[in-house]
Amino acid sequence: MAGTAGTSGRGRPPADSDEVGFVRRIGLFQATAINMSQMCGIGPFVTIPLMVAAFGGPHAVIGFVAGAVLALADGLIWAELGASLPGAGGSYVYLRQAFQYRTGKLMPFLFVWTMMLYFPLVLSTGVIGFVQYLTYLWPGMTATQGDLTGLVLIALVVALLWGRVENLARITAVLWCVMIASVVLVIVASYTHFSPDLAFTYPSGAFELTSSHFWIGFAAGLTIGIYDYGGYNTTAYMGAEIKNPGRTIPRSIIYSILGIMAIYLLLQIGTLGVVDWKEMLDPDSPASSSVASAVLEATWGKGAADAVTVLILVTAVASIFTGMLGASRIPYHAAREKVFFRAFGILHQRHRFPVLGLLSMGGIGCVAFLIGRHTDLATLIQLLLTVVVLVQALGQIAAVTVLRRRQPALRRPYRMWLYPLPSLVALVGWLVIYGYADRNSPGRHPIEWSLAWVGAGCVAFLLWARYEKVWPFGPREISEEYLHGADPGTEPEAEAGAGTEAGAGTRTVPDPRPDAEGGSGPDTGPGPDPDADPGTGVPAER
Repeated sequence: MAGTAGTSGRGRPPADSDEVGFVRRIGLFQATAINMSQMCGIGPFVTIPLMVAAFGGPHAVIGFVAGAVLALADGLIWAELGASLPGAGGSYVYLRQAFQYRTGKLMPFLFVWTMMLYFPLVLSTGVIGFVQYLTYLWPGMTATQGDLTGLVLIALVVALLWGRVENLARITAVLWCVMIASVVLVIVASYTHFSPDLAFTYPSGAFELTSSHFWIGFAAGLTIGIYDYGGYNTTAYMGAEIKNPGRTIPRSIIYSILGIMAIYLLLQIGTLGVVDWKEMLDPDSPASSSVASAVLEATWGKGAADAVTVLILVTAVASIFTGMLGASRIPYHAAREKVFFRAFGILHQRHRFPVLGLLSMGGIGCVAFLIGRHTDLATLIQLLLTVVVLVQALGQIAAVTVLRRRQPALRRPYRMWLYPLPSLVALVGWLVIYGYADRNSPGRHPIEWSLAWVGAGCVAFLLWARYEKVWPFGPREISEEYLHGADPGTEPEAEAGAGTEAGAGTRTVPDPRPDAEGGSGPDTGPGPDPDADPGTGVPAER
């Protein structure tokens, strides 16, 4: 979220595709770096003032700590699912596997549907951040000029992606170095002129836990915090390309969260030790719109501030570019696997990119950008997170338990530590974010909009299912390819997700089952898992 979607849209190529299968080449170090690169985009540079505004003082650091706790709890859910279902697609695979027994393709369809809104919202926050920091170099920019600049930037990114993207790995590596340089420079500059009085002098009643004001601010801070940590799950989306995924995916998630937490705390505390937090609340102050530039100007002068601002602008463009690249592939792969509208599965005849997916992400991104510009960035973050909570976050919390009961024989090289405690912590955290969304965005109604979007997705699913003649208008296809697949950790590097080819372990179920989701119906598998001791957290190699 702070970063981008990365390669989250990658999926298994269909049999008639000219794409080759994925190769497991990514080790632990690379996987951790990929997660961290997606987590640390322009997000922290634009959300520090929002965090201070939420808490009303320098104790805003609490928000980043709370966000890290939620990210770790949710990350352990991703770790178990990613280790046991190491295919390309992440949530798309997990929701399909867990809920296919009762609701067919509804949950993976709704996931793609929500991502059609979620990713453009995330990308639009990067565009807003770009325009905010551009105002530091262009102080006379009008509101209309800012709107046009953002729209032109989105159109430019779409134009750049309108063709084959060559040497993407090298481009991404260069942009990653630029991002790291900008973060390190801001941190170093802040601690060369650090004032403890600014950073650790709190307003009266800052920690009054009995006050409703504190908890409203905490919910807003938690929302901003988890937005900044977004991206810790990137390697789970790339499961078909990870070497020894049962060990690499869980470790890359945990290591990246801890590493980014350290960076964010250094950045937040260092910034508060240079810039008076009250200036961040003044809409006319550079500290409100471009706090990193304000830090550099106060420490190393205007020239250094201008130079780092340019680096931050490059970071913003990088996050938008790579994010739209990955996001545009999500509906394409779902359509090719017959889990979304077929029109999204059409590639450009010459350049072989998903035309409708790219245009949809660009178009929705433009609308989201204008909404954020004419409301505020905090509202946009509230909206994008309420959208993702309903299907992805809560769905995956349930999926862990459902799969333990539906597929007890599924190979689980990693089991969630202290199960089900992390699931409960994540559940509480996501519900706090969702429940306080309207109060933290008065008059904007993010809860109502998220419900409307998911409701529209259910209607779209029924229309699509009727056309495709699948459940509830046809038979359900039960695909248990991971239950019967080989251990990816013991296969040669050239394997391309063996055991996950379309049709492997697939059976048709013509009539609905009477048992509830996660119940013990006739197809629940071969009895209890002997390694299912909750709370061990020890990889159970089979």
